Amino acid sequence: MGLNLDAVGKTIGPVQSEYTWKDLALYGLGVGAGFDELEYVYEERLKAIPTFATLSTYDFLTDFFAASGVNLAGIVHGEHELIVHSPIPAGGARLLSEGRIRAIYDKGPGKGALVVAEVETDHEDGHKLYTNVVTLFARLDGGFGGDPGPREAFEMPEGEPDFEEMAHPSPDQPLIYRLSGDTFALHVDAEFARSSGFEGPIMHGLCTLGFACRAVVKHLFPGEPERLVRLRNRFSRPLYPGRPIKTQIWKAEDGGEGVSRAFWRTIDVEKDKAVMDRGIVEWVSREEAQRRAF
Repeated sequence: MGLNLDAVGKTIGPVQSEYTWKDLALYGLGVGAGFDELEYVYEERLKAIPTFATLSTYDFLTDFFAASGVNLAGIVHGEHELIVHSPIPAGGARLLSEGRIRAIYDKGPGKGALVVAEVETDHEDGHKLYTNVVTLFARLDGGFGGDPGPREAFEMPEGEPDFEEMAHPSPDQPLIYRLSGDTFALHVDAEFARSSGFEGPIMHGLCTLGFACRAVVKHLFPGEPERLVRLRNRFSRPLYPGRPIKTQIWKAEDGGEGVSRAFWRTIDVEKDKAVMDRGIVEWVSREEAQRRAF
């Protein structure tokens, strides 16, 4: 059974959901926040870590798999892009999300395929909150003669980074993070992980992304996560729980229209190899963030 190209453009949903301050705090703990960042875990001064928005994708992944017809044995989360349209309400909210497959690209025989999907999430009152763009790498599905997709040139900056942030995910980190929605056995069951070709359970990619998000906020617009408007990355290789990571950040020229930009990557310190690269973060001024709030 091949890929279903007819799935491109069709709407999935809408899906209703809601969250409270406890969900924000649990997510904060799941991506490494603690007493040194009480604004992410304490209800009296709570702010949302922007990557909390990525949790909306979990309601759609199974539908994306089924609709596209990908071979599940070869699926890898290849890239992620988060676009924040309005600051995420810290007190909780009721949400309405819709998903769709944007495109399916053929990388060639033996090279796999890319399934690009998106989830758009609105507040129940109609305000547009955020958009997640998920690129799934289907390793076993290439060679069907389709569009190879656009080629994007990307070069990380040369020279020493402007900022570096060390973090030490707990050996038990996936056990906390999974309570926010991704309960896939690969991240908790050692036997399942070994049968999938890994040494043991691996970190959720979106959990590691949460660590990186905290790092870029801390160094570029500290204490004001509501200023983030875009975060993008590629997942390069798996990370095992308990291994220290280092997020490196390079300032860049402004992205135009009042948007500031930086590049980033996150490294597995023990292996000295990137687990996330091609990172881009964009943010706006304090005044613009206030204007976008509702």
